[in-house]
Amino acid sequence: MNLTAEQERYASRARVARLATVDESGHPHMVPVCFAYKQGSFYTAIDLKPKAAPPARLRRVRNISANPRVALLIDHYEEEWGNLSYLLVRATASVVKDEEERTRAARTLRAKYEQYRTLLEDDALVIRLMPVRVSAWAASGCL
Repeated sequence: MNLTAEQERYASRARVARLATVDESGHPHMVPVCFAYKQGSFYTAIDLKPKAAPPARLRRVRNISANPRVALLIDHYEEEWGNLSYLLVRATASVVKDEEERTRAARTLRAKYEQYRTLLEDDALVIRLMPVRVSAWAASGCL
C-alpha cells in the first residue's frame, strides 16, 4: 500500500511517531520512535542510547516477533485545535535481515536525524513497517 503524496510529505516533516505493538497475550506496548519513510516502507532502528536490554530483547522487538501487526501514529498537536492532524499507519513489521537494506535504512535515518550520525551504526537493528492500511485526519481537511 502506498501513501499519497500529501501523506508522504506529512510523514517526512514529522520528527517523532509512536509505535504500538502487542505481545503474544494481546497486551499493548507503545514507544516513541524516530523513523523514516522510503520506497513504500517506514523504518525505525535501535540506536546506541542506553537501553534496559540488548536490542533483540527489547519489548517492541519481542512483540513484533510474536505478532507482526503494529500501528505507527504520526501526529501534530497545537493549542490551536484548527491545526491538529494525524496519520495512523497500520502495518506489518519485521526486523530487517538483509544487510544492504539495513545499511540503506540506517543511512536514511542518519540523513533525517543529526543525532543518529553518532548514535546509529550501519549494523543497527532496524525494523521495517510495511503499510497495510492508512488513516489520516486533519482539522483543516487536508491530508
